Amino acid sequence: MIVYKDGDWKPIEETQVSVMDHGFLYGVGLFETFRTYNGVPFLLKDHLKRLRVGLESVYIDWQEADNDIQALVTEALLRNEVIDGIIRLNVTAGISNWGLPTETYNDPSLLLFTRPVPKSGSDLKAGVFLDLRRNTPEGKTRLKSHHYLNNLLGKRELGSQTDIEGIFLTEEGWIAEGLVSNIFWIKDGTLYTPSLATGILNGVTRQYILHLGMLLGLNIEEGFFAKEDLLFSDTVFFTNSTQELITCKRIGDKEFPNESIWVTRIKELYQESTERQLLSYEQAKKVEMINGKYKLVSN
Repeated sequence: MIVYKDGDWKPIEETQVSVMDHGFLYGVGLFETFRTYNGVPFLLKDHLKRLRVGLESVYIDWQEADNDIQALVTEALLRNEVIDGIIRLNVTAGISNWGLPTETYNDPSLLLFTRPVPKSGSDLKAGVFLDLRRNTPEGKTRLKSHHYLNNLLGKRELGSQTDIEGIFLTEEGWIAEGLVSNIFWIKDGTLYTPSLATGILNGVTRQYILHLGMLLGLNIEEGFFAKEDLLFSDTVFFTNSTQELITCKRIGDKEFPNESIWVTRIKELYQESTERQLLSYEQAKKVEMINGKYKLVSN
């Protein structure tokens, strides 16, 4: 893998980060992970928007333009001989003094990692409620930050199986999110997902699925939900930017044998979106029925 870091392209084995980088010392760093389809990053503007808001909240001054990042992604794909890839964009606080600063970080470090999309596995997973509870965010909202120990410990509890997604509950017992995903379920024509007030990450794919659900005319409800709300639903699915939409086939002893027609329609629209290579979900304005299928209509 050829990695970009602060103007240089080097093999990953030769890429180094200073021990005085506060991304290493104190975890002051954020990242975004997204996919490219036919060489074009999907929902790039939305990922960068979330990244900038998060960086501002941890006092990192980062001024890279969207077009410059898109150009870096294109070069990263070329250097790594990848077309359909997974990109991880990291911004760390950069080098600073030993201790907790009060000033803004004005010299952050940018890293770009690239790998091909793994070969397609099953688009079905089982869900397991984790014993480990979801930690509360370090700040006002959860950031996609270097503070990932809660997720790592959750993965240890889950083990090495790849066809299972761990489901975090909050300390109060509310449904939160998956180990590496947001969680949705549908019952009686309503699309449910936990509220951001539970302390979950506002995933870019999560936002886009809510957008597609709205375009399809689904009722949408975000809130505080118990295990029973999830288990007595019609269908459950997980979302993230790299795995897209993964249908949940079972949680414990509860089977979800049939995928809701609504999930099928959302998946179709999501696939169409990737084929259109949208850089922002605002480009998908509405949905129309064309030749028996729901189609996105954009200006």
